[in-house]
Amino acid sequence: MITKILSNIFYWAAWIIIPLIIEIVPAVGNFFILLLKRVRLAKDIKLEYLPNITLMIPVYNSGQTLYRCIQSIDQSTYPNHLIEIMLVDNGSKDNSFQIFQKAQMDFPTMAMWWMNSKQGKSKALNKAIFNSSGKYIINIDSDGVLHKDALMNIVRQFETYSDIDCMTGAVLIEPALIEETKGFFLKQFRKLEFMEYAQAFLAGRNFESQFNSIYTLSGAFSSFRKSILVKTFLYNTNTICEDTHLTFQIRTILKKKVHLCNDAIFMVDPIESINKFYTQRQRWQIGELEVSHMFLKDNLRRPLSGYFSNFVIRLIMTDHTFAFPRMIWYFVLIALGCMNYSFYNVGVAVVLIYLLYVFSSFLYYLNIISFLKSFPDLRRYYARKLGYVAIMPLFNLFAFFVRFAGIINSIKRKSSWKTLTFTEEKTMVTDTMRKDFFFILNFREILLRILERREKRNVNNI
Repeated sequence: MITKILSNIFYWAAWIIIPLIIEIVPAVGNFFILLLKRVRLAKDIKLEYLPNITLMIPVYNSGQTLYRCIQSIDQSTYPNHLIEIMLVDNGSKDNSFQIFQKAQMDFPTMAMWWMNSKQGKSKALNKAIFNSSGKYIINIDSDGVLHKDALMNIVRQFETYSDIDCMTGAVLIEPALIEETKGFFLKQFRKLEFMEYAQAFLAGRNFESQFNSIYTLSGAFSSFRKSILVKTFLYNTNTICEDTHLTFQIRTILKKKVHLCNDAIFMVDPIESINKFYTQRQRWQIGELEVSHMFLKDNLRRPLSGYFSNFVIRLIMTDHTFAFPRMIWYFVLIALGCMNYSFYNVGVAVVLIYLLYVFSSFLYYLNIISFLKSFPDLRRYYARKLGYVAIMPLFNLFAFFVRFAGIINSIKRKSSWKTLTFTEEKTMVTDTMRKDFFFILNFREILLRILERREKRNVNNI
């Protein structure tokens, strides 16, 4: 009897411990972290002095989105005469420059400069840094729009807290573009992507910010004191994740903390397709491994020694080293029925784990609802997505397998900004399987011919 009870305890503990540690505990902890951040938030502090700031916008074939991006800066609550905008073009072949000229005519109170740089995004950003004059440098992508208070909130944080040297903003998917999506499946996928971004930036990074464990400053929206930025080696040109490399420089070399400005919101376009999602997440995964190897090569050879002292090693072991047994465990579910486990128990365990993940998603949902109190339109839109909380575990599982594909590809391929899409990889796998099966079929035919010849010889001998 005791043996059976212990067996059941170990059985259920094995299933529940991972979601409990990875999902439930951080979700509960986020409630308290969010309260602390709201107390510390300097939103009601009025600044007596507003400094000059520089906005860097890398441009590459951005004709369709650039005007809206610049327009959002013009509509910002931060005074236009204190903003300089440096648009650095990386060899665009569309009408991006003509859009820039139109913006100059439509927004004459803003100082804007256009610079040409055909040597990649990193060198384009470095060129803008060298030519900037603002006290604070803010980097945003050309395919998004700033919330009207984003710049003011960032400067307020910098001016109020002297220990803040760099911050990532909160990046969300723009709701209006999601609702304009044609096609039922793609529209639902984009809504789940919106939920994922909200969880990642407004809940997850709130927690990470308190312990200086934000892995990367978002390349889409990040900000720096220029005095600290010029002490780095700037953006690295030898990696596809230049934003992550710069984050490691600031935290590892300069020993500075990386913060989140959770009331500075930047809205980006939703993902164009599943193929784009596949290449984007793989690029992030490959870049994460690449930069970690650059800075932690020796530590990664002895990961257990730094597991508790270095959050990056913990992250890599959780996301990568443990990814293989995690993936295998999903397929082991099928085999458990043949290993003296009833399908009923396995089914109950799967449902229970799924409900735990849904519960953690619901806690994140409540966190974000609380945070978005100052943004009524976004809060209303997000609040209406309660039903998607039940689907988020499936979306996260899909994203996990995409990242896992990135781990595999990082082993056999050199890092590159352009990666194969899901369709291209599926075609490659299909072609390889056909060749392999074709070889097997040919080998079978050869064996049959040999056997037929032997039989004929035996008949003739008789």
